[in-house]
Parts: sequence; structure tokens; C-alpha cells
Amino acid sequence: MSTKLEIDRDTLSKIHRHAEADYPNECCGFFFGIENGNRQIQLVWEVENSKEGDQRRRFQVDPKDYQKAEKYADDHGLTLLGVYHSHPDHPARPSEHDREVAMPWFSYIIISVQDGEVVDTSSWQLNKERQFDEEKIEITEYSTQKSKTRV
Repeated sequence: MSTKLEIDRDTLSKIHRHAEADYPNECCGFFFGIENGNRQIQLVWEVENSKEGDQRRRFQVDPKDYQKAEKYADDHGLTLLGVYHSHPDHPARPSEHDREVAMPWFSYIIISVQDGEVVDTSSWQLNKERQFDEEKIEITEYSTQKSKTRV
């Protein structure tokens, strides 16, 4: 399990803007990068929340978007590091549903949006017991990252 997740301030701001723009629904997206003891985010993709029904409490990634993300990572020598999503009017902590659908090799960034504004961000990884451990987020000042809007 990695010790920390590195993200530059501009890229984190893009994720936050996405979370605020989709409020009161949950937003979701992927992040890509490299692993060298830590995880360094180099690219962010917004994806549409494909959940049918109550998008205020759940998100779902379309399997086609996931396939596109895996292919993009393979084609560009990157690692698909994880998924981000927002929790409208709830804490930036994983829900039981989040735990049930999580994959152990991903990092999960969760953004708490209260009344339309981001108030907290955290990152999590599943451990061997399928429980979440919080992952330290280090915000860097450099901006070598790229972003891509909706896949």
C-alpha cells in the first residue's frame, strides 16, 4: 500500500470544481499517474455519473468509461491509480457502499461538498481485510499534470 498520494494544487482544484459543478449529485472521475513508492497523479479525467436513480447518494462508472481509461493508461505508459467522487452534504469518508464496490489496488479520493462548496478531501485504500485505510494526500505546487474533461 502506498504511503501517500501526491497531487498538484491546480489538479486538485479541477477535481474540486467538478465536485461543486455536479452538486447536489455525486461527481466521479479517474486519475492516472506513476507509482514510485508513492502515487503521483499526472492526469485527471472527469466521467459522467451513470448511476440510474438517486445520483445524490451514489455514483456509478460506466464500464465503457472504465475500459477507455484502462486502454488510455496502457497506451500512454501510465497507471490508472484510482477513482474520485464527491459526497454531497456528507463527510469525505467512505460509505459502506463505497467499501463494497472498491478494488484493493485503487486509491479513492472523496470530496465532501456542503451546500455546494468543497469543505474536505481525503483519500483511501482498501487493506487486506477489505477495510479502508486513510491515505495521506500531499499537495504539491508544481503543475506538470494534465486534465481531460469527460471521456
